[in-house]
Amino acid sequence: MKRLAQLASAALLMLALCTSSFAQNLTVPDPVGAGFSPARLARIAPWYQAQIDTGALPGAVVAIARAGKLANLQAIGTYDRAGKIPLKPDAIFWIASMTKPVTSVAAMMLVEEGKLELNAPVARYLPELRDMKVGLDRVPAKRPMEVVDLLQHTSGLTYPEEGMDLLHGTYNTVPTFRRDKTLADFVPALANVPLVHQPGEVWEYSWGVDVLARVIEVVSGQSFDEFLQARVFRPLGMVDTGFYVPEDKLGRLVDPPPDGRPPTWDVTKKPKLFSGGGGLVSTSPDYLRFCQMLLNGGELDGVRLLSAKTVRQMTTNTMPPDMRFAGVVGQFVGPRVGTGWGLGFAVRTNPDFSLIPGAVGSFNWSGIWGTYFWIDPVEKLIGVQMIQVPPDAGAFYRDAFRHLTYAALSIPGREAASTPTVVSADTLKNYAGTYDFGASLSSRDKQAPIPAFAFAGTGLEVAVMDDKVTVRSPIDGGPAQKAGVKAGDLVTEIDGVGTRGLDLNQVLDKLRGRAGTPVRLKITRKDQDAPIDITIVREAIRLPGARIQVRVEGGKLEVAATGRWAVLDFEKDKPVPLQATSNTEFRVEGGDRTRLAFESDLTGKVTGVVLNPGPWEVRGARIN
Repeated sequence: MKRLAQLASAALLMLALCTSSFAQNLTVPDPVGAGFSPARLARIAPWYQAQIDTGALPGAVVAIARAGKLANLQAIGTYDRAGKIPLKPDAIFWIASMTKPVTSVAAMMLVEEGKLELNAPVARYLPELRDMKVGLDRVPAKRPMEVVDLLQHTSGLTYPEEGMDLLHGTYNTVPTFRRDKTLADFVPALANVPLVHQPGEVWEYSWGVDVLARVIEVVSGQSFDEFLQARVFRPLGMVDTGFYVPEDKLGRLVDPPPDGRPPTWDVTKKPKLFSGGGGLVSTSPDYLRFCQMLLNGGELDGVRLLSAKTVRQMTTNTMPPDMRFAGVVGQFVGPRVGTGWGLGFAVRTNPDFSLIPGAVGSFNWSGIWGTYFWIDPVEKLIGVQMIQVPPDAGAFYRDAFRHLTYAALSIPGREAASTPTVVSADTLKNYAGTYDFGASLSSRDKQAPIPAFAFAGTGLEVAVMDDKVTVRSPIDGGPAQKAGVKAGDLVTEIDGVGTRGLDLNQVLDKLRGRAGTPVRLKITRKDQDAPIDITIVREAIRLPGARIQVRVEGGKLEVAATGRWAVLDFEKDKPVPLQATSNTEFRVEGGDRTRLAFESDLTGKVTGVVLNPGPWEVRGARIN
């Protein structure tokens, strides 16, 4: 009995230790313990402040956590556009489409409880959506819209702004997607518009997640806001997340972009419409807790919302290789940008073309006013960005936040300083030049090599409006500009195929191709009576990225970052001296002791450089 009691006590102790290990420290920043360089994390606030100083936004709150430890939580700028009230970390933002992952989690909780079936027809729960027709000619659907389609954006539903054609325009006739209407009012009105695609055949961003919120109401017997509060927000300690900002918290609401909030998204008043696709407000600390729950496999601080198996299912690409991605948002999802879709999340699938940060398997989403999060399961890393900027500005901030975060990760197992080596002046001179690392600042965030990460071989930015392909602008110095294409040109044919009826992604597919291959365009121009035939030879388009300039000064190599970003220990326009450790390898003596190893071809010509050779290396090509 004594032995049994000892075993029982040991088991209880082990259980207590295992349980306590789930506790996360998401309140006190510990950048070193989280595996970051404090000096490089310190670059984040000045970058945002520089944007604030231009008037682009009033303020930003960023949160970064790794391995359950808070690395960074910073409030930069002010609540108000006038710049008078300093921002605090618990500032409240409208998170728009970052509501969708929350809705997806809520739905999967009901699936786990056996109350909701993923492959059931939506009409089982919402009979008013039975027998929906497809297209302007209202043909029958090949199969019913299923619950899983709502999570995957393959329901055939859309948003009005996803296209400029008449079919998408029918969605503007839905009168009940308003803050003074309920989900029960909204969903039946969708039965009066046609699906834009056959269910299951095309990915297109849509009102499907709002329909899913109504399904949750029907299945749970609660209003959607009550369900989220009771089953998600309160258990996770998300104290400032909801569908509006209460009066006593309005002082913490960040000002919107200059055009203000549309009436549907006036989050200062309690709505009747609890939009599962875009209605929530939240804070960086709150959303960080939601993300940590997902990274932990459905659990946070002893509270389990989902099983680890379900979280893996949600954050794994579910799209078949032949899935077509349509609509405006569809250009940011799909194989051409190395991204798939799970059940509520974009998932990184191919680093050779990916816009999404982190290792393959990282997942993320964003809101129309710039809010953004990503979760990297390999690095156990979370980033949450809260800002309010116009819709067309969000990508700029997402890209910056990713670069600044991954570039701040420490390199494991830094070597101690080696015995200095004397390198000849002629050898040092051979290393002088500019080296380009493409889109990657960190081996943990590898993106495509420069030639592959070209997207378009033409260097054209186009839009599809009123069934016309319009050139927004040719990229400066790109092949389209060299060939004479101008902003405002209308592309009527690509390689002899008419562009009428093509969506944006279909146009981009035809424009993109291997470097060195030609593409023929037929163009109409306002000041020209006859169509113009232009042939463009595709090139690898170098996107703005990470570069360093190496020079010889005082018998030593000096390095400064010259591209858009600082590169590890190398600041922009602030040369750092290197110490030689061999004829080809050099190191920074301070900071994180960044190492460089120069590479040459068989003729001895220097062709590139490797940052931190080893498991975390990043390769750069010499460009001059």
